[in-house]
Amino acid sequence: MHELSVIDDPAAAGVSLDPVRARMLAELAVPGSATTLAAKIGLPRQKVNYHLRTLEQHGLVELVEERRRGNMTERVMQATAASYVISPAALGAVAPDPGRAPDRLSARWLIAVAARTVRDVGELLAGATKAGKQLATFAIDGEVTFASAADRAAFATELADAVTALVGKYHAESASGGRPHRVVVAVHQSIPRETA
Repeated sequence: MHELSVIDDPAAAGVSLDPVRARMLAELAVPGSATTLAAKIGLPRQKVNYHLRTLEQHGLVELVEERRRGNMTERVMQATAASYVISPAALGAVAPDPGRAPDRLSARWLIAVAARTVRDVGELLAGATKAGKQLATFAIDGEVTFASAADRAAFATELADAVTALVGKYHAESASGGRPHRVVVAVHQSIPRETA
C-alpha cells in the first residue's frame, strides 16, 4: 500500500467520493474481507461486495489474500493507498489553469498553481512508481506570524528577491542533459486546526 495516491481518472474520482466507498477505503487501510467490513460499517455483506468490486475495478483496492471458508472463498482486500488526492486532471477542460488569470496576488491564482502542482506531481509520481524509481522533489512548509500588513509585504518582496537570485544563479537553460524543474512558493494565512 502506498502512503498517498493521486486519482486522475474522472470515473475513479467519482467512485472515491461516494461517502460509503470513502468510508470503506478508510477502513481498508488494514486488510479486510466483505464480512469484516460489513460488521464495521453496518451494511449487508452483499452490498459491501458490490462496493468492493467497484473500488477494485477503479484500482482503489486490491486483493491481498484469498481464504477458503467452507464451500466459499473469502477475498481479503486492502486500499491501494492510505490516502488519496483527486487531481485536477480529472476535471478535464474545466481544471484550474494559472494561465487563465495570471494575477500573482490573487487567491484564485494561488489555488490554480496548487492545482497544477497536484496534477503535475501526481503524474510524475505515477510514472516514477510504475518505473520503480524515486521522484526527486523538495518542499518547505512553515509558518510565520507578521506584526503588520507592511511586514507581510516586505517579507514577500524579500522572498521574491531571494528566490529570483537563486534561480538566476542555478538556472542553466542550455545545459546538455539539464532537466527543468518548477519552483512554487506560496504565502497564505494559516487556518487553526484541532490536533488529535
